[in-house]
Amino acid sequence: MGVKMKNVVTMQITMFTLILAGLIVKKKGLVSEEGQKNITDLVIYIVLPCNILNAFMVEGNQEFLGQFFMVLALSIGIQAFSSIAGKILYSKKELSHQMSLRYGLICSNAGFLGNPVAEGMFGETGLAMANVFLIPLRIMMWSSGLGIYTGNNDWKSTVKKVITHPCILACLAGVLIMCLQVPIPAVPKNVIQTIGRCNTALSMMVIGMILAGADIRLLFDQEVLAYSVLRLAVMPALVYGVCRLFSMPSLVTGICVVLTGMPAGATTSILASKYHADEIFATKLVVVSTVLSMVTIPLWSMALAEI
Repeated sequence: MGVKMKNVVTMQITMFTLILAGLIVKKKGLVSEEGQKNITDLVIYIVLPCNILNAFMVEGNQEFLGQFFMVLALSIGIQAFSSIAGKILYSKKELSHQMSLRYGLICSNAGFLGNPVAEGMFGETGLAMANVFLIPLRIMMWSSGLGIYTGNNDWKSTVKKVITHPCILACLAGVLIMCLQVPIPAVPKNVIQTIGRCNTALSMMVIGMILAGADIRLLFDQEVLAYSVLRLAVMPALVYGVCRLFSMPSLVTGICVVLTGMPAGATTSILASKYHADEIFATKLVVVSTVLSMVTIPLWSMALAEI
């Protein structure tokens, strides 16, 4: 099982280059505060839903259906653990920090970074498995994850708002498309794919714009480092232990471990900015965990190559 480390490093360097571009754009005054807000809304309501739909447009493989369900079940368990652990570990933190810390445990950058790693390790089957793993993550990030920032404890109201959110609708439609293998006409498919491909560039540049107002010297604080260790080392180690305990197939183990060990998702910063929850701190979580993942992801990839 050969890991294409060059692809992993390339993707991470691409991320940082895009973040730098966003930072320069904001520093130069090419985008105003209002413009930044408009771009954030564009990402959340248009670009992300298309990106999610595009991720589900994959061909099913009956031969690996059993492993698909194993990955799905493990992913659901990981999301449940992340949600509970976040409530317990961060209950005494400052509210604005608590929001991003809890959301950061639920939502990783498994879509952008995880997909190329999964494909590099396991080929097209790994990429399809990765999309199955991402189903519960995407649903959680736009349901209970979104609820963390909105602070709405009325479940009826929350469910009503969440179920009509474009990203949740995209998740539901995507699951149906993948499971039923619904053929998508060429024109709408191309439109969805083209818009969806903007997600990485716009999301990373928004992070750079937010970072433009932060003091770089204060990025690596104790709270952020503790989160990064939990996100990048402790959680994937726990998943690895569970998979080995129940003798899961190497493909299932590899997908679940490496995707669990991804850094904080870009939407952590984007949602914190939208709901005024200390976006500088949220950006620290994303940037620092991503920097450290340049060490941890190759280490996990090498460890998984031995099973």
